[in-house]
Amino acid sequence: MKADGTNAVQLLLLIAGISLVPALLFTVTGFTRILIVLGFIRSGLGTPTAPPNQILVGIALFLTIFVMAPTLTKIKDEAVEPLTKGRITQEQAFERAEGPMREFMFDQTRDKDLALFAGLAKIDRLRTRADIPTHVLIPAFIISELKTAFQIGFLIFLPFLIIDLVVGATLMSMGMVMLPPVFISLPFKILLFVLVDGWNLVTRSLVESFSG
Repeated sequence: MKADGTNAVQLLLLIAGISLVPALLFTVTGFTRILIVLGFIRSGLGTPTAPPNQILVGIALFLTIFVMAPTLTKIKDEAVEPLTKGRITQEQAFERAEGPMREFMFDQTRDKDLALFAGLAKIDRLRTRADIPTHVLIPAFIISELKTAFQIGFLIFLPFLIIDLVVGATLMSMGMVMLPPVFISLPFKILLFVLVDGWNLVTRSLVESFSG
């Protein structure tokens, strides 16, 4: 009976751990930045249901895979393949897989955010990246991603806001105060986005933002 109880607890912990894997992967990759920027595009256009949420999440997922491809390749070569061939243990494989992920997160994390969480964790004498624990790096990476995403989103939102202001001022000057400006500005915003090949520009900017 005792063994059955232990196995049940282990099974419950395993299921709980598996359920947290998607959230963990999304928070240590570029998924957050990409999805937020795509949400800004939809808000700027003024089309709350186009593209639908499922489409935005799908685009963000595959762009994340594209951005993370070099890191995932390193993990595969340095951790997964040696583990499957029995050359290293699971603990060694985890340590080797952690290295490329930490390198990616460090490249995208601001020193100010690292200092914030290092201070909150009361960790002193941080001389190299190896001195920073992963539990400090991950939240610093997340808030850095949020700031970067909102910076990109602001630059995307600005031209749409200008169109709204111009259309609203034009309608006011013509005395058409009863006509909602969004009815007029929406087609112009969509037309502008299509003419400048907006999806191409945004995708290029997003991908290149991870290499900066």
